[in-house]
Amino acid sequence: MRIALYQPDIPQNVGAMMRLSACMGAGLDIIEPCGFAWDERKIRQSAMDYIDRTDLVRFESWENFRATRKGRIVLMTTKASVPYVDFAFQKDDILLAGRESSGVPDYVHAAADGRILIPMRPGLRSLNIVNATAMILGEALRQTDGF
Repeated sequence: MRIALYQPDIPQNVGAMMRLSACMGAGLDIIEPCGFAWDERKIRQSAMDYIDRTDLVRFESWENFRATRKGRIVLMTTKASVPYVDFAFQKDDILLAGRESSGVPDYVHAAADGRILIPMRPGLRSLNIVNATAMILGEALRQTDGF
């Protein structure tokens, strides 16, 4: 199982996602361009020593990512109608998180094999991207005996 970040905006979230990825044994793909200059020192501050234990792959574009990665793309989005606990995950799924500021464009939505959400209280927009991914990854690993 892999996590993919589509053009992330916040380097600290990338670092925290590296920690999640390393601890849970899920690979991490970064689909560029990022909304920040890639500064390994800043990212390392958040990721700490976990950065060296992360299966990290950076892709220069969405097209490059799509041409290289195999497996179902499962988009984590507030625009979905299927709660993540009702989704049947597979071991080779790629959990795709959109850009913190704007999500993903329509062509990425269209390319997703599945779209899932975390049900929340009315009137609230979204969780932090790392917190949301941790919840969904935990369920996906539970379903697929990923531990």
